[in-house]
Amino acid sequence: MCVLAAAWNAHPRWRLVLAGNRDEYHARPAAPLARWDDTPDLIAGRDLQSGGTWLGVSERGRCVVVTNLRGFGQAEPGRPSRGALVTDLLGGGDPEAIAIDTYNPVNLIVFGEERADFLSNRPAPTRSALAPGLYGLSNGRLDEPWPKTMRLKSVLLDWLTGVADDPALLFAGLREETLPAIGLDPATPSDVPREPNHSPIFILDPVYGTRCSSVVAVDRDGRGLFLERRFLADGTMAGESRQPFVWRGIASGAS
Repeated sequence: MCVLAAAWNAHPRWRLVLAGNRDEYHARPAAPLARWDDTPDLIAGRDLQSGGTWLGVSERGRCVVVTNLRGFGQAEPGRPSRGALVTDLLGGGDPEAIAIDTYNPVNLIVFGEERADFLSNRPAPTRSALAPGLYGLSNGRLDEPWPKTMRLKSVLLDWLTGVADDPALLFAGLREETLPAIGLDPATPSDVPREPNHSPIFILDPVYGTRCSSVVAVDRDGRGLFLERRFLADGTMAGESRQPFVWRGIASGAS
């Protein structure tokens, strides 16, 4: 993902709500959101170049999302895929045990049934537990007040304080193509040559732009829904997927 907002244990109905966009080269092959045949309790899109994913959920009781980290140069080709971090953690990996320093610059959030953790590896490996609240992340530090990050957090907050039921309102926010006049500009230019330094939530570009928008929502009983909308290089919607799921550890204890 390249911009996301997430509410963790911040709503009476919803344990987790996450809305975000994946920005990538349009030529990079990817499979749509689905249950993975080789790991049926894992639900995600799939990067067909490296085999991992950018955002996924597991019925084991996890949601994991990754973003690249701007300002540390081009990715080194010999390092392992950052998308593999997501699949490893969705498969039950221990966030405290991963060798995050061996990967290219990366941010990672792991949402579980009872806790959430933020991890990053630049300028030094860090890991911190997240308190209940509303968070925003792009290709900088957690909650760094870039305009698009602040705007998406505002969209999610409005959704949570309203009916908090219709994902179309979140998708409308994820489709905003105007740079909001709020926040602080990124301190460093993007490491992606085609990405504008000051980008809106939705990047429309024929080479590098928003490939998909995603919404994940998990209620207090562990019932969840994962929605994805995919886009062509001209911004036309290319498809939509809907995958319900259950975090079994919560659901088995629900009354």
